[in-house]
Amino acid sequence: MTRSIEPEDLFRFRFVTAADLSPDATKVVFAQTRIAPGEEEDDDEVEHTDLHLLDLESNEVRRLTFSDSTNSAPAISPDGSRVVFISTRKEKPQLWLLPLDGGEPRQLTDLPQGVGSGAVWSPDGSKIAFTAGPQEEPRKPEHPYRITRTVWRFDEIGVLDDAVQDVYVLDGADHDAEPLRLTEDRFMNSEPKWSADGQSLVYVASHDPDSYELMARLRRVDLEGTVTDLTGPDGLVASHAPLSDGRVAYVLDFERDTPIGSRTSLYVLDPATGARTRRGADIEGHIEGGLQPDNPGSRIGAGQLLLTEDEREAIVRVQTGGEVALVRVALDGDESHSVVAGGTRACASIAVRGSRVLFAGFGFTEPGDLYLVDLDTGEERRLTRLNEDVLAELDPPTVVPLSFAGIDRVQVEGWFLQPSEAEGPLPTLLSIHGGPHGAWGAHFNFDHLMFAGAGYGVLLVNHRASTGYGDAFATAIEGDWGNLDYADLMSGVDHAIDQGLADPDRLGVFGISGGGNLTGWIIGHTDRFKAACPENPVFNWFSMYGTSDVGPDFSVRELGGTPYDAEDVYRRCSPITYADRCTTPTLFLQHESDYRCPAEQTEQFFAVLRVKGVPAEMLRFPNTSHSGSVRGPITHRRAQNEALLDWMNRYVLGAAEANRKEAMAAPA
Repeated sequence: MTRSIEPEDLFRFRFVTAADLSPDATKVVFAQTRIAPGEEEDDDEVEHTDLHLLDLESNEVRRLTFSDSTNSAPAISPDGSRVVFISTRKEKPQLWLLPLDGGEPRQLTDLPQGVGSGAVWSPDGSKIAFTAGPQEEPRKPEHPYRITRTVWRFDEIGVLDDAVQDVYVLDGADHDAEPLRLTEDRFMNSEPKWSADGQSLVYVASHDPDSYELMARLRRVDLEGTVTDLTGPDGLVASHAPLSDGRVAYVLDFERDTPIGSRTSLYVLDPATGARTRRGADIEGHIEGGLQPDNPGSRIGAGQLLLTEDEREAIVRVQTGGEVALVRVALDGDESHSVVAGGTRACASIAVRGSRVLFAGFGFTEPGDLYLVDLDTGEERRLTRLNEDVLAELDPPTVVPLSFAGIDRVQVEGWFLQPSEAEGPLPTLLSIHGGPHGAWGAHFNFDHLMFAGAGYGVLLVNHRASTGYGDAFATAIEGDWGNLDYADLMSGVDHAIDQGLADPDRLGVFGISGGGNLTGWIIGHTDRFKAACPENPVFNWFSMYGTSDVGPDFSVRELGGTPYDAEDVYRRCSPITYADRCTTPTLFLQHESDYRCPAEQTEQFFAVLRVKGVPAEMLRFPNTSHSGSVRGPITHRRAQNEALLDWMNRYVLGAAEANRKEAMAAPA
């Protein structure tokens, strides 16, 4: 006997947040979340991650770590005997080493402020590269401090000068060795990858202290600390991989001089000549594109560009509509590509060993599991079923695919999630994805399942600006936010009503970031929705330009100029311009340490509604960033879920019930 999904079910799920495959492809080490009570009786619940070892020959799983801490970023040594990982068991995150055949973990680093990112083994296993931030005594938050950066703080990081990362190397064989610092500058240095000879590392250098642009560059550093630029700041390096012949393959997003939202490019660079070749031009989907999730395991595999054993092909994620496949792309010769793993799901590549590829797979109702696929045979094997027992108790929603025409006859894709065996029309919530250059699709989003469990239909629309439908579709709102994107959403609502799925008298709307922007736009342009819940929104482009960590770059690329060059566009495209028209009861959700869409954005709209007497409340989340409701503290995630459901019940269902009673009481 199954039951409907409830808000508390989120904390029963276990998510894989990281994994690695042994060199002989016989073992997997993975990090899995676990919810635990606080140390004291009145303490909040906390989320830990534990490492587990999966033997692919016996299918046995053995837990490797037992501390109540975060144990993450496992990396198996080239000889397959050890795993290095990051652990917070001694408060500061440090590197630890654990033999896979049994034994106690040994601490490798003891940096005063800890390490920043996971370890990367050199090809011969003699050294380990990682990154770490400033190691001096942290700045006291209450003391004055001077800013000399153009962009001085960043979401999920904080004040950049307090957190910029440098590349370090540790001698893995010497128990007493001190880490050797290879870079020392004010850039955010990340994702170090070893050259084939183990004598240098290629890494990403971002957050130029003198630039306002969202750009990064590839650099190489040798073991003497000599740094060489491989590329200029041409865009955002999403992932990269050095080849054994000295070339580097990399994926570039937000390319300079291309419209924002355009498909990313896969390049092969020869540093010796400076020649750069674009690959994968025959791929229609969005390379390294993704779908918006709502689960802590959604970043698994991020930043991983995988190469086949012979280095003739790269394996990349390709988002097409609401699906993300793994695709192998030829790096030389004629353009060619083929699907490694696909279907109605979102795949995330993790590691390649020989002919085998380890990846994670998610679905509308699948929280994420590990899979192995053979490149030679195409045979796929599911390795884990982490939530089988929980899922067996629950009644998942039915997913109804939708396709309809926008106002200009362009086809738009969407989905309607409804309680199983439900009969429409249903009270319906329009959920709007962020970005706006992102997409909905077959990825695990608990908010949607929670609402379906409460009896709602959930409408998802990949409106104009969404990725996975070509460049013209994704760039259609440049300088024109609130036009085609808004029209696509309203066409989707009308289509769901025409199909008998949605009740036009019981509608709500919610969304985060770019979805919060469109939520604010909608309630300033129509009163057809009974309730709204914008989370971490963009409401005022003028103030966004100066207060967001990405404002001076993102705003200009989206709107076509600065606030001084395009004043009319900034005003026309800002939901705050139309806030005084709003009559919709609105709950604002705002994370206070969000530097992407700062709290002042919410506060402006909130003030207008309160002064006008429109029912409006604001739920604030201290000390959490833009994605706090996905990866923040348990208390924050629980509060967000409960608040969303309560507000929709109060005004979508409550208003409809009040109208029904009023109609029944009216004289015949």
